[in-house]
Amino acid sequence: MQIITDELARQVIVARPAISHKGDFGRILIIGGSQQYGGAAIMSASAAVYAGAGLVSVASDLSIRASLHTRLPEAMFIDYQQPFVQWVPTIQDADVIVIGPGLGLSAFALLLLKKVLQTIRPEQTLLIDGSALTLMARAKLAMPDAQLILTPHQMEWARLSNLPIEQQTIANNQAALADYPKTTLVLKKHHTEIYQGKQVSQLMIGGPAMATGGSGDTLTGIIAAFCGQFSTNYQTISAAVYTHSGISDQLAQKQYVTLPTQMIQALPQFMAQMAHQ
Repeated sequence: MQIITDELARQVIVARPAISHKGDFGRILIIGGSQQYGGAAIMSASAAVYAGAGLVSVASDLSIRASLHTRLPEAMFIDYQQPFVQWVPTIQDADVIVIGPGLGLSAFALLLLKKVLQTIRPEQTLLIDGSALTLMARAKLAMPDAQLILTPHQMEWARLSNLPIEQQTIANNQAALADYPKTTLVLKKHHTEIYQGKQVSQLMIGGPAMATGGSGDTLTGIIAAFCGQFSTNYQTISAAVYTHSGISDQLAQKQYVTLPTQMIQALPQFMAQMAHQ
């Protein structure tokens, strides 16, 4: 078991090349949100933008379009209710695709997830989060051939792995992932654990100040942005997880609760600290 430290974050978060453009920092597509849970997609997209992603698009319900454009004019919007074939090119052009934040558990959400799983290509990164994890478990959907990242909390992982929380040991978690060598598991809990093959690491920072709605959606956006900029690998994902909790710990020195929107706002400054130390 390795411990994730700020040293790893500084190795991953490096200064940007002087000659570069937005296409160099990742094309991210967030598929999520619904009439009831629109904020989840907005927070994921906001975290991705503030963590440095070059281009961010949000495929969601029309009901969130005005809010998204008001809060995050940097992001583009796609109506996910339009015929799927019309926005397949957006999926194909993305470097990193996130599906699940606030998506809900409707029949439409399941159909959309199935279509995305069928469309994804092996070289793309697919991050499955939130509602999509529950849908995967309920429908017993096969994991796609892609650079796959799963970000469940312990109950979601129990549904996917058939491991009750008390049986989610390192050995059991590794065994559950044995058939998916291209998969990284970010198991969200007190002292979050990250698994990829035989590698296991643990986060020792973070605390109860970040235990509030939207924190996981924010983490999802940070991971997506990091993979888009710094490539999808174990170190990059670990650095993103560290960044999420590191920001919360800084804010928690003066605050009882660290709201996701505050953590998102702090991302550029925190990343600058890491890049220039």
